[in-house]
Amino acid sequence: MSQAVQRILVLGAYGFFGSRICEALAKNPRIQLILAGRDLAKATATAYKIGLSANHARAVDSTSPQLAQQLRKLGVTTLIHAAGPFQDQGYEVARAAIKAGCHYFDLADGRTFVSGIARLDAEARAAGISIISGVSTLPALTSAVVDRYRGEFSRLDAIRIGITSGALIPGVATLRAVLGYCGKRFRTLENGAWIDVYGWLDTQQHDFSKSVGVRRISRCDVPDLELLPQRYPGVKSVSFHAGFASSAAHQLVERLAMLVKEKRLKSALPFARPLYTLGRWMRPMFSDRGAMFVKLEGLHENREPYSLTWKIVARENDGPNIPGAPAIALASKIAAGGKPPVGAMPCMGLLTVEDLMAPLKGSSIREYPPLGPGG
Repeated sequence: MSQAVQRILVLGAYGFFGSRICEALAKNPRIQLILAGRDLAKATATAYKIGLSANHARAVDSTSPQLAQQLRKLGVTTLIHAAGPFQDQGYEVARAAIKAGCHYFDLADGRTFVSGIARLDAEARAAGISIISGVSTLPALTSAVVDRYRGEFSRLDAIRIGITSGALIPGVATLRAVLGYCGKRFRTLENGAWIDVYGWLDTQQHDFSKSVGVRRISRCDVPDLELLPQRYPGVKSVSFHAGFASSAAHQLVERLAMLVKEKRLKSALPFARPLYTLGRWMRPMFSDRGAMFVKLEGLHENREPYSLTWKIVARENDGPNIPGAPAIALASKIAAGGKPPVGAMPCMGLLTVEDLMAPLKGSSIREYPPLGPGG
């Protein structure tokens, strides 16, 4: 008996990450793709761009009270929510998916949003569907890396994560998510105690690789700070820092963060669009290379101090393909006949590093596993 074709709707299909997901899924013959968003013209243009007809585009408003009814009418089996930012959203889209009886994945990177998705668990289980949040770099890829190497430690003490971008500027919505906690206080686990830190401060200089070089990275409020201590009991420190290809741009955001922290500026959000415009204009001046690391620290099997660092490097501005890889991998598994777990949960333990690297084949993105102790 042939495998049923999956009808997958991508909400935010013409956005910075959604368009990349659609381009990949359009090549899968087991998927009938629906490109959706408020602007039908943009959805249609994206469909044409990736080789599909206008019949694959639909006008869908994520805030509509009729969303569940529309999903049922379209026969959607899986909804991929890529219309951020998620920091200011509730779970209305996920609840609409539950009512429509279709699986739901999102690319959320909001700490509260992803950490709180389990509140929908009873509803999802009753409907027999899967509601998965954070199907993106964090925490899908980061937790997959930790899962891969956790067995090399007799005791895991610290998880340190860092990301630096290339020159390609994400959309205004993504910048708003980034600037939303700029200079704002949040908690992180350090040396066994929860401490207060501030967004885009506590800057470090990190040497990512020979091809990327030394970049500035600062504190960011992400789901991993909440979820990784829960997943790996006994871990005493979890940190996440991020930065930009441009040191000048990074220092500007640091300055905004300090003004917000000192209450001389209410919020950095009004600067999202100007920074986006400036970043696009100056893009040719910046490096096209981004990178990410996950560093684990603790004790080896022989009880000696041990650390290892996994890295990934993206050239030619291919870095933005990484956040979409988990959604592509998960959707592809379902299209191949896989069954996602019933219930509502963050995206941890559902995909391996190999699963997540598969959609990135053919790009400039390269994984660099640790070479040995301390590597």
